[in-house]
Amino acid sequence: MATYTLKYVEKKPLSFSVPVVAAAGAFAGIFVGAAQGSIWQGILAGAVLMAILTFLAQGVLSESMEKPFRWGMVVLFAAGGYVFGEIPGIVVGAIFGVFYGWFIYWIGQGRYREKLLPYLTPGQVLGHFAFRVICGMIFFFLITPIVVVMPLSFNAEDFFTFTPEMLSFDPEGYSLKHYRDFFTSPDWQQALWNSVAIAPVATLLSVSFGTLAAIGLSSEHVPFRRAIMAILISPMIVPLIISAAGMYFFYSRLGLQGTYWGVVLAHAALGIPFVIITVTATLVGFDRSLTRAAANMGADPVTTFFRVQMPLILPGVISGGLFAFITSFDEVVVVLFVGSAGQKTLPWQMFIGLREQISPTILAVATILVSISIVLLTTVEFLRRRSERMRGLSPG
Repeated sequence: MATYTLKYVEKKPLSFSVPVVAAAGAFAGIFVGAAQGSIWQGILAGAVLMAILTFLAQGVLSESMEKPFRWGMVVLFAAGGYVFGEIPGIVVGAIFGVFYGWFIYWIGQGRYREKLLPYLTPGQVLGHFAFRVICGMIFFFLITPIVVVMPLSFNAEDFFTFTPEMLSFDPEGYSLKHYRDFFTSPDWQQALWNSVAIAPVATLLSVSFGTLAAIGLSSEHVPFRRAIMAILISPMIVPLIISAAGMYFFYSRLGLQGTYWGVVLAHAALGIPFVIITVTATLVGFDRSLTRAAANMGADPVTTFFRVQMPLILPGVISGGLFAFITSFDEVVVVLFVGSAGQKTLPWQMFIGLREQISPTILAVATILVSISIVLLTTVEFLRRRSERMRGLSPG
């Protein structure tokens, strides 16, 4: 039996495609105009240029000319980029050419409706793509400061800005000197050792206490569950400066202020909420009949936990542990209050590098920390998907 897929795709009139693509060109013109010192001229030039190219592609050329036209767009924009910015301009221009060459035909040929339901109204289609554009702009706004730091860490000069050599892709403008300084400086290596010595132990305590708390609070017979949960996750909600001040006075009374274990316990308290939340979310789909079946077969509670519960909630436990590790490894406010010079961690040393020494080495350290965070968060995502497959919430 043959099956057919209904697609609502038709070529759009120039009265629709030209203004839409021109508006997109005007948006790109904002950045080009700002780089050249005239935003309004950039907006006008971008709108006019894209309107002409759209009219040429959709109103003059045939559909068989799509591929040559798109390659021509890449060459045209790369040449324009060279005029304004030489080699970096060629790269940026080529990217713009690829995008707008695709965008003209995506709009003009109605391809944007290929994967949408055919009965959606124009307003619903607009809302569909407006939502994605807004999300993309938010993502761009959040990720740009992080992305900018990474190439700056390879700066051959002791500057926090891009040098002319870097912008022209001159090999002499790039160097590993800041990474070399990080791995050879006694201060940075001591800070790294302190972070490595504190974060794993704090993570182990967070995972142990947080997992037990999540399992206990998942039982329906526990009184005041909501109130206890609110108290346990309060370190995540309360402003960090308040938590740090409270820990300072509390640990001073116990004689832990300025000690290794004081910092470890403080970081464990910050990491426990993450473990509780992730393990509790994993326990939502946990089948309680499995533990009752294990008890009926003679297993004690400890054996039941490690042989039945733990394998099923392990993705949530590891995810919470990774979040707790990141929290401890990147935390600076609490360690300033609770720690001493002997517990100076990497974030603390970075704070000193910004406030006192103005050391560009922090750019290399920041890049390393961002890379570690990306690896850990990618691991968390894989574990989340694995947990969903194990609980039958997504296909295998």
